[in-house]
Amino acid sequence: MTPFTTLTGVAAPLPKANVDTDQIIPARFLKTIKRTGLGKSLFANFRYNDDGTENPDFVLNQEPYRKAEILVAFENFGCGSSREHAPWALLDFGIRCVIAPDFADIFHNNSFKNGILPVKLPREVCEHLMEDARMGGNARLTVDLERQVVVRPNGEEIPFEVDAFRRHCLLNGLDDIGQTLQHAPAIDAHEGKLRASQPWLFA
Repeated sequence: MTPFTTLTGVAAPLPKANVDTDQIIPARFLKTIKRTGLGKSLFANFRYNDDGTENPDFVLNQEPYRKAEILVAFENFGCGSSREHAPWALLDFGIRCVIAPDFADIFHNNSFKNGILPVKLPREVCEHLMEDARMGGNARLTVDLERQVVVRPNGEEIPFEVDAFRRHCLLNGLDDIGQTLQHAPAIDAHEGKLRASQPWLFA
């Protein structure tokens, strides 16, 4: 998993509450178990017309938001089903951070496990960040996980809180497998003792 330390990038404004996982990645795209290739289907029902052409009114079809790395939304982002494809699609598109007043619990957990930082900030603050985002590519946001601040284009720093363990994992690029591998020497030592004392287990 790619470490998340400090991200400075274009933020896309999505002034919607209750954005569910079926809106993030519709069910018809869930046939794959691969984490790649889903970015083109992110928000498909919003991004594309019935004939498959792009909807020019949707923010991610507009410059500079085609290359957005941060998404600013409203309450209850990621509600609905538990599909892990939702953070996979966001990440494959290029979004590493979602800022919203709150998140659905399962989406919140899945985001951390896949290298996406969900930042909880009050609605009023999200509205200000959305106005910043509407200024386009020259008004980039910075999300500093080490210092736990969002820096607005005017230099104002907005603090946020992240669970210490999840922060550690993101800063060091550790998913569940990576966390386990940190203990590889102890696991090998334990297995060595078992092999010596109970060799029939490994026959």
